[in-house]
Amino acid sequence: MYSNSIDSFTCDSLSRSMAEEKHQQIPRRYDLSAKWDACVDLTIRRLAYASLTGAFSGLLLFRSPTTRLASLAFGAGVGVGSAYIECSHIFSGAPKVPIPQVPAAPSADEE
Repeated sequence: MYSNSIDSFTCDSLSRSMAEEKHQQIPRRYDLSAKWDACVDLTIRRLAYASLTGAFSGLLLFRSPTTRLASLAFGAGVGVGSAYIECSHIFSGAPKVPIPQVPAAPSADEE
């Protein structure tokens, strides 16, 4: 009775340590499962939030059910589109586009 519990405990701890070693061997930028998890989570959240925003704004702004549905669809499209762009950055590893620095306008004293 005790040997089975000890064996299962040893096997569980062994499998955990092997999984941790395997996880440590893969660099973060090459870990596809983590990237897919992040992208699925991001897509679901953005789709839900943008759809709710579109539905709420359609409820406030429009009277016709057709335009309310169009507002909901627009919100869902915005959510999926923004998630797609973010996921493409996650998978390609490309940095986000930096905001260009605009030089300050010369003051009247300098002219």
